Amino acid sequence: MSHFLDRLKFMSRVKSTYADGHGAVVNEDRKWEDGYRSRWQHDKIVRSTHGVNCTGSCSWKVYVKNGLITWETQQTDYPRTRPDLPNHEPRGCPRGASYSWYVYSAQRVKYPMIRGRLMEMWREARKTMDPIAAWESISQDPKKAARYKSVRGQGGFVRADWDTATEMIAAANAFTVKKFGPDRVIGFSPIPAMSMVSYAAGARYLSLLGGACLSFYDWYCDLPPASPQIWGEQTDVPESADWYNSTYLMVWGSNVPQTRTPDAHFYTEVRYKGTKTVAVSSDFGEMVKFGDIWLAPKQGTDAALAMAMGHVVLKEFHASGKSAYFRDYIRQYTDMPMLVLLRQNQDNAGTLVPDHFLRASHLADNLGEANHPEWKTLQIDDATGEIVAPNGSIGFRWGEGAHNGGEKVGRWNLEMKDGGSGRTIEPRLSLLGQHDEVVEVGFPYFGGEHDELLRRRVPARRITLADGSTALVATVYDLQMANYGVDQGLGGPNVASSYEDDVPYTPAWQEKHTSVPARLVTQVAREFADNADRTQGKSMVIVGAALNHWYHNDMIYRGIINLLMMCGCIGKSGGGWAHYVGQEKLRPQFGWAPLAFGLDWSRPPRQMNGTSFFYNHTSQWRHEKLAVDEILSPTADRKRYDGLSLLDLNAKSERMGWLPSAPQLGTNPLDVVDAAEQAGKDPVAYTVEQLKSGALQFACDDPDNPANFPRNMFVWRSNILGSSGKGHEYFLKYLLGTQNAVFGDENDAITPSEVTVRPAAEGKLDLLTVLDFRMSTTCLYGDIVLPTATWYEKDDLNTSDMHPFIHPLSEAVQPLWESKTDWEIYKAIAKKFSEIAGPYLGTRKDLVCTPLLHDTPGELGQPFEPKDWKAGECDLIPGKTAPSMTVVERNYADIYKKFTSIGPLLDKLGNGGKGINWNTQHEVKEIGDLSHTVTEPGVSQGRPKLETAIDAAEMILTFAPETNGHVAVKAWEALSKITGRDHTHLAEGREHDKIRFRDVQAQPRKIISAPTWSGLESEEVSYNAGYTNVHELIPWRTLTGRQQFWQDHRWMLDFGEGACVYKPAIDTKTVAPVLGRKPNGNPELVLNWITPHQKWGIHSTYSDNLRMLTLSRGGPHVWISEAEAKANGIRDNDWVEVFNVNGTLTARVVVSQRVPKGMCLMYHAQEKIVNVPGAETSGMRGGIHNSVTRAVTKPTHMIGGYAQLAYGFNYYGTVGSNRDEFVILRKMKKVDWLEGPLVEKTEKEGATQ
Repeated sequence: MSHFLDRLKFMSRVKSTYADGHGAVVNEDRKWEDGYRSRWQHDKIVRSTHGVNCTGSCSWKVYVKNGLITWETQQTDYPRTRPDLPNHEPRGCPRGASYSWYVYSAQRVKYPMIRGRLMEMWREARKTMDPIAAWESISQDPKKAARYKSVRGQGGFVRADWDTATEMIAAANAFTVKKFGPDRVIGFSPIPAMSMVSYAAGARYLSLLGGACLSFYDWYCDLPPASPQIWGEQTDVPESADWYNSTYLMVWGSNVPQTRTPDAHFYTEVRYKGTKTVAVSSDFGEMVKFGDIWLAPKQGTDAALAMAMGHVVLKEFHASGKSAYFRDYIRQYTDMPMLVLLRQNQDNAGTLVPDHFLRASHLADNLGEANHPEWKTLQIDDATGEIVAPNGSIGFRWGEGAHNGGEKVGRWNLEMKDGGSGRTIEPRLSLLGQHDEVVEVGFPYFGGEHDELLRRRVPARRITLADGSTALVATVYDLQMANYGVDQGLGGPNVASSYEDDVPYTPAWQEKHTSVPARLVTQVAREFADNADRTQGKSMVIVGAALNHWYHNDMIYRGIINLLMMCGCIGKSGGGWAHYVGQEKLRPQFGWAPLAFGLDWSRPPRQMNGTSFFYNHTSQWRHEKLAVDEILSPTADRKRYDGLSLLDLNAKSERMGWLPSAPQLGTNPLDVVDAAEQAGKDPVAYTVEQLKSGALQFACDDPDNPANFPRNMFVWRSNILGSSGKGHEYFLKYLLGTQNAVFGDENDAITPSEVTVRPAAEGKLDLLTVLDFRMSTTCLYGDIVLPTATWYEKDDLNTSDMHPFIHPLSEAVQPLWESKTDWEIYKAIAKKFSEIAGPYLGTRKDLVCTPLLHDTPGELGQPFEPKDWKAGECDLIPGKTAPSMTVVERNYADIYKKFTSIGPLLDKLGNGGKGINWNTQHEVKEIGDLSHTVTEPGVSQGRPKLETAIDAAEMILTFAPETNGHVAVKAWEALSKITGRDHTHLAEGREHDKIRFRDVQAQPRKIISAPTWSGLESEEVSYNAGYTNVHELIPWRTLTGRQQFWQDHRWMLDFGEGACVYKPAIDTKTVAPVLGRKPNGNPELVLNWITPHQKWGIHSTYSDNLRMLTLSRGGPHVWISEAEAKANGIRDNDWVEVFNVNGTLTARVVVSQRVPKGMCLMYHAQEKIVNVPGAETSGMRGGIHNSVTRAVTKPTHMIGGYAQLAYGFNYYGTVGSNRDEFVILRKMKKVDWLEGPLVEKTEKEGATQ
């Protein structure tokens, strides 16, 4: 309706006045206000969240109006905390508040898309061939394959229909399974906790197929190897509410306000109650503003800082006897009283070095221990002076009590009792004053300026071994005192008489390495420990990516964790280690695992360590310059490592069963079983025979043999090429075979000696299928891109380590355009695969190799010296000296039926995890009643249905002890049989609780305490890791059953990491070969490359979101110091190029005084799809932050089959570190946006660069 007449009467609307003319009564139309009112009108509100690996796990209100998502706001109905604790809400951040922009944006992937050249060849082939033959004709023809592989990342997609896309994928998978093997079909998707059903969809399809799922937590370098090393736990940390219970809080390399925005209020609130906060950060991050003290160590030197703090604590609170609490804590809950053998060093100079833990098998009659005596560690009973085998070591975990099928009461507990007699003991911490000799013991040192072997005096006792010989032993406590340079009154060289001595590891010594004033280190260490002593453990350290992304991250973390153990903080509310990198807390983990890995139909699944996979198959090893002998300890026998490269050690680890393999064998595993049966032999025995004769090899021994390439790869819920792909340019060159900016060559790299080296292969992948809701960098390099539903268009589950709740993603509107949920996509692929592959493949038997897994008897591998069967050092024994081998039958026509139903193995074998198992027949019936059963004839008839994502979510909730009280009680009962102690009281109060999907849609629900985690979900205490270990006396899942200061595996000792030491950053040697080689006339500045989490995105998500681009600088940018910018003629907002031998990137520069000299900081995962010009060095568009990185693996992370040092999916293995890297930065002379079309000339030039 027109308001024309109203506007004409604008000057005559006053009808009367009041208040002496100061007020007026007017007659006007107020309909204009309706526009503002209707802006906030909506038809419904739906609860959902963002599956983005931010750890926030925030509950959001999604508003829908006229069938359209309009906006989102934070939900504020989390269950309340107890009265003395702030509530978790409001949770959220600006990034999450901008998500609805994506739903209708131009970035949205709306339809299935296929690379144009591939589609053209496919259509032509399908005119005369069936789908599988058509795929073979394209992928196995080098010229045809090169046509589409060489233009990956350069556009050229065409729209496809779902039937064509799923047919091509199914045909490629079927051909690959038959020609090369199912383990050549690979899947990568990260962090299940952020959207559990979506992850499970792809993993279930791959597992039923026999494909390999790649781990991610290790590849992201979110996995802290120190946690498995010390606790036998992947990562378990306090919820953020427990920060509020702390009375001394150090925030060390974790920018809480920026990267943990929803939880940062606990950090600020705890200061109001008097808690002192210390910020430790090399740059002035946002968390520094909240610190009472700021320690700014030079980046990468944090281990030196931690060691110096440990020196102060050991000297003032332990050696002096000041804290009885500390001594009681370390006596019961750590390995400090355990005895360690001392052996002669390799130099034969009379120096002793610490070796293995003394075990029961070392002594006469195995000290009376018949079961696994070689895995039972020993200590001295202070009351009697006798050597005893205390309860709790890993030898008591397996083969006794419930694990032995008997009724014997378990002894796997932390009661201070002799495992043999059951009498109470008092473990002796130090041999000082009760020693037979004082001996000089050598400790490796890597920090320069001092001897590489520090000889320090240790009290020792001489004992008689089983063979009649004698040996010297010392306690871990005395060895730690010596390692830290603390004088126990024994004098000698390399120990400190004061903190001012320049002796490793005093405060004065660390100042030379870190630049942190020694007085501040002494002050903080003293305050931290004094607070812990007075409060019995309420000192806490929050840590994050800034520390964990270094090559020697475990040394940094062990230094900090040692400090916490010395102070009795682990397992204490308000205290402990709070590591937050990645949303790793998949709370209903063992309800989810059978769904995700198809454990209800077949076991075991194929799972692969992501870092080793990518290091191998992107051929980053071809450019390796870090020699093994550069990182060896002076105490190592170097002959063992002569000529070996990092890849050689990784291959050795795989064939010894320490790490997994993918692909596994050099021959299709289906063909291996066929050959065995044709020879009339057992397939496992046949495989062992063929491996020993050399007729069969592990694929890792010949990585560039075309038979050993990964052929098909699925990427979903991930943007690996725009975010986590360390060595980005190597991915492009070797795995994808497309344009890249790798500047280095192999001429100056280290050549493996045991692994076969062939000419470099490029374009190994035949098919890259990417699922995403937006056109990410990975989508651009994909061959097939499938449109997924956004987080507001699907039903799923979400949990985090930051709070104790489980809550949903919900379908606010149906998936838009032609998008589908991940569950529906993989269901469609499974259906098409069964149709195509059923007649083609039929039923086959598959030989699956599995490493010696943690939390299984397999972790009791070789107890002392690791022997390699291939080197003739021992026999090949599957499950002991080599991987376990299992034959799995697969009917490929039934993949779809199995995908959409719950299989019978849960009825037969039950469910479980982390070393315990329980019966699940009741839950199988319960889920069948809830979701109904399959009526169609076939293998799934009568089984519970898994038709929808909600069915899948209900399966998770029904089988998980964290969401089903009956299951929780059964799980605690199973653990009680092994420990010999009753733990069921921890869940009995919630035994009748059952959390359903509709429950979490109504309100987030607090989970139930379960033995799969080491903390309690309680109204009395906040969740804190290690709580049940300390308060329920449940052992840590380590060799000793305790928290371990000492690591005694031979490789740990050989690489100098038996005890925590300071190791400087490694030299990646990536700058010198290109420094000054590609000049543009501007100065070149060499800087350390640091890539923290950003403010305007969560990883790469939101980095292309218009709202976030508007709030930030609107494209890639790097930060450098003011001083270095001025010295090199660089001004704020200039375009710069950053490069080294690995590749190059372009960005604007931010000049800031918050960045120290020597550092170049680029917030990670700023994609190269927005506002990125060409690079002068390469002539191609600039890359991402990982274009200048390359993965470098660490041998100590390859260890397996050794108690806590054993592989588990995302638990332990090589990690993808990148912070040791250096780059060259210079101002760009010319900014070229490369806006011309792709023509034959540029295509060829790009492919050859």
